[in-house]
Amino acid sequence: MADRYTLRLPALRVSQGDKQIYCFAVDGKKLHDFTAVSRIRRDDEKQLQGYQRPEALSHIRAIRRYLESEGAMLPNALVLAFDERVEFVPGSPSKGIDYAVPGELIIPVDESLDEHEKPAWLVDGQQRSAAIRDADLAEFPVAAVGFIASQQEQRSQFILVNSTKPLPKGLVYELLPDTTGQLPRSYARRQLAAKIMVLLNMGDGPFCGRISSPTSPTGNIKDNSVLRMLEHSIYEGALYQYRNAEDGTGDEEAMLAHILAFWTPVASMFEDAWGKSPKESRLTHGVGIQAMGFVMDRLTADIPFDKVDWDKVRITLRGLEDHVAWTSGKWKFSDGQERSWNGLQNTANDVRLLSTHLQALVSK
Repeated sequence: MADRYTLRLPALRVSQGDKQIYCFAVDGKKLHDFTAVSRIRRDDEKQLQGYQRPEALSHIRAIRRYLESEGAMLPNALVLAFDERVEFVPGSPSKGIDYAVPGELIIPVDESLDEHEKPAWLVDGQQRSAAIRDADLAEFPVAAVGFIASQQEQRSQFILVNSTKPLPKGLVYELLPDTTGQLPRSYARRQLAAKIMVLLNMGDGPFCGRISSPTSPTGNIKDNSVLRMLEHSIYEGALYQYRNAEDGTGDEEAMLAHILAFWTPVASMFEDAWGKSPKESRLTHGVGIQAMGFVMDRLTADIPFDKVDWDKVRITLRGLEDHVAWTSGKWKFSDGQERSWNGLQNTANDVRLLSTHLQALVSK
C-alpha cells in the first residue's frame, strides 16, 4: 500500500518584492516522492503541457559516478515549483530583518499519485535529481529553492534559469508562446513569432506537422528558419500591420490567415519541392523558407489579407517556375553568377542573394 504522509522541512521564506521563495534542504532520495519532472508534450487537444527536455542519460551517469565517490558535494540548489497544496508556516521573525522569515514548509506526500498529480515540479536540476535517485546511496541531502506558481510562470522561470546554459533552442521556441513574466529581450522579441509558428504546425495548412520541434519530432523543416521568416515579417514585412507596437501582441488570427493564403499556393505550385526534406529541396531549406518569406512581404506588405488580390499573387508566383532550382539544375542570378541547386546554404549572404533574386523577379 502506498504511503501518505506530511513532510515538514525547516525553511526560510525570502521576500523579493511581492514574490516569495522558500529555501530549504531535503534528502534527494525523497525528492521524487513529491516532485515530478514536467516533460514537454502536447495533449489530445494539441495544448502544450510541461516544459522539460528528456533526461540526458550520459550526463546522469557521470553525475552518479561522482556522487558515489568519496567527498562528493552538490552545492548548487535545485529549483522547485509548488502548487497551492504546499504551505509555509512562519516562525518567529529575525530581529531587524523583515525580508527573511524562518519557518516550516509543509509538503503533502502521496506515493500513489501519478506524476502530473504531485504537488511539486522540478524547474532546474532534473539531471542532478535523477543521478541522486539512481545512485547507490542511502541518502544525499541537497539544497533547494521553491516557489508557488502556475505552469505558465514555471515555464518563464525555466527559460530564465537556463538562459545562460546551452538549452536547446527548439525547446525554448515551443515554450515561449505559453510563457508569462519577464523574459530576456531576445526571447521576448520572438514570443509572438513563436506563437504563430506553433499555430502553423498544429493547425491545418502546408506547415502542419512539418516544423521540427520537441512535440513534433517527425517534422523536417527547421523551426529556426520558420521563426526567422515570421520574425522579419512581423517587425518589417507583411505581418507588421497586425502587430500592436505598444505591447508586442498581435492579431494572431489575421497573421495566420495571411501566411496560409500565401504559403498554401506556394506548397501547391511547387508540390514536388515542398514534399521533400531540406536536404533534397531548397524550398523547405532555411534559405528557401526565408527567401519566400521576403517574397510574401514584397507582394503583400501593408495590405490586409482580405484585401489582397490573391489571384494576382498566384499568377506572379507562377512566373517564378522557370527561374527556380529548388531540387535540381542551377540558380542563375542577374549578376551572371551561377550556383548548383544545392549550393545555396542557410547563411546570411545566401539568404540575401536568393531573396534579392526572387524579389526582383516578382517585381517585374
